[in-house]
Amino acid sequence: MKRPSLLDLLLLVVVPLVDSLGVAVAHAAENDNYAGLVDIGGGRKMYLKCSGRGSPTVVLVGGLRASADDWSISDKSKPTVFSKIAKFTRVCACDRPGTPVGEKPSRSDPVPQPTTAKDAVADLHALLRVAGEAGPYVLVGHSYGGLIVRLYASTYPKEVSGLVLIDVLSEGLQDAETPEQWAIQRKLIEGDVRESVALYPALERIDVDRSFDQIRAAPPLRSIPLVVLSADRPWGPQVPSMMAAGKLAADIPPDFGYVTDAAQKKAQERLAKLVPNEKHITNTNSGHEIHKEQPQTVIDAIREVVEAVRSGKR
Repeated sequence: MKRPSLLDLLLLVVVPLVDSLGVAVAHAAENDNYAGLVDIGGGRKMYLKCSGRGSPTVVLVGGLRASADDWSISDKSKPTVFSKIAKFTRVCACDRPGTPVGEKPSRSDPVPQPTTAKDAVADLHALLRVAGEAGPYVLVGHSYGGLIVRLYASTYPKEVSGLVLIDVLSEGLQDAETPEQWAIQRKLIEGDVRESVALYPALERIDVDRSFDQIRAAPPLRSIPLVVLSADRPWGPQVPSMMAAGKLAADIPPDFGYVTDAAQKKAQERLAKLVPNEKHITNTNSGHEIHKEQPQTVIDAIREVVEAVRSGKR
């Protein structure tokens, strides 16, 4: 019988060790805090941050150009959504490609821009699967992130047990406006990012019309716990001062904020009818970024959905 060489003996030890480390990394998020890059295939890595224990896992999906850190920011020393959710269940957030972290580029690998909600759904699905984060999930979306979580829930219905929609962007906004109004609205949604793109070509941009077409073509949501939170601070009075400060393009009609307010009100009411027995919170005392201005309101809504899932309510 041939005696094993030193190389053979090393392989017997090293290979299982490497395999076990791979499993440990893939499933680190099940039991411990985790923040780092995950290889989702296709030569790409995405940044994922998870914390806490418990089920269901809450997945936070930010708005346009919002990184995972967006959920760890709040106004005036208020509690942050990410840290508070981690105290009663598992919570995860990620960087989509092109979402800056402060003055730094996204921690996730770049992709060609613009992207669509369907692209974001595919990335998120791959990320959660490879990271070993077990579903079904409670998905929480803010703004553009709401479009993503709705499409995810329609695409993978067995993987989603509840939804929280925070002043989200939806196709109802487009439907409530004339084509001429929508052309202005789309410009506002996309923002004037020419200077930013010159400095950071991989900056996230979205094809909002294609994304709306994708959600319209998707199957309807199944009956799951759903809470819709809508901003109640009107945008209309803010537009003239924002234009004067150079925060909005000079060719935006000064009264267009009121057009947006009226259309968004209709869109939010429509979202609140996606499933039976949903809850619509309109008294938020907040502008668009409810998760930062009134984080406790968002935390309470997420807890309500988590508890409904745990008790088996629909």
